[in-house]
Amino acid sequence: MNASTTSDERGGSDPAAWIVGAGDGTGGAVARRFARGGFVTCVSRRNADKLAPLVDAITAAGGRAHAVGCDARKEDEVVATVERIEREIGPIEVFVFNVGANVPSSILDETSRKFTKIWEMACLGGFLTAREVAKRMVARGRGTMLFTGATASLRGAANFAAFASAKHALRALAQSMARELGPRGIHVAHVVVDGAIDTAFIRDNLPAIYAKKDEGGILDPDHIAENYWHLHSQPRDAWTFELDLRPWIEKW
Repeated sequence: MNASTTSDERGGSDPAAWIVGAGDGTGGAVARRFARGGFVTCVSRRNADKLAPLVDAITAAGGRAHAVGCDARKEDEVVATVERIEREIGPIEVFVFNVGANVPSSILDETSRKFTKIWEMACLGGFLTAREVAKRMVARGRGTMLFTGATASLRGAANFAAFASAKHALRALAQSMARELGPRGIHVAHVVVDGAIDTAFIRDNLPAIYAKKDEGGILDPDHIAENYWHLHSQPRDAWTFELDLRPWIEKW
């Protein structure tokens, strides 16, 4: 496990939200939203140093955040990370798997190495992290587990065979977990994010799509995060398993 940086070293029993794949878009927005909701946020990427701006932003807004370097594809790192969060920070009450792996390639050019890596990032990592968290949540009889899906979770587009395969598998993982863990008090949900998200990547590489921002044509990460908070806040007599989010002008 990489060295970690934190905004507070007190530890304790306050509920924690662990966001795996806390980048500059959806993951960061989800972390900020749950911090505003009173959670101690634990944000993860393979390189903890890249999380410093997010931790600083949460801290400046009055929240608490811990940056933890963890490669979700490596079982030993995942086990150690969950043990550390539970021991030093607080019980994981909310788990969000938001690792991205959207790498296009023609099936004619795809390599087994890259296909495997995409599956490891988008599916195996989801299994390893969710399994370790589920063990703790089941013991307590409560918790929320949220998985970020994509258009590729539902249909495979040309040139996205590897990504679609991994996202289909992640959705199936979430379904199986929801059916098994729901009766044990754990709310498992899968969010299909169907459309471009307002990120630096879209701004710099897809300017025609980014130009739709002012008319609400691309997804605002903060609005996505608000839906994650809504899922967590649902009463158990009206739980949602799958929620799809898309701009009003998106074709589907």
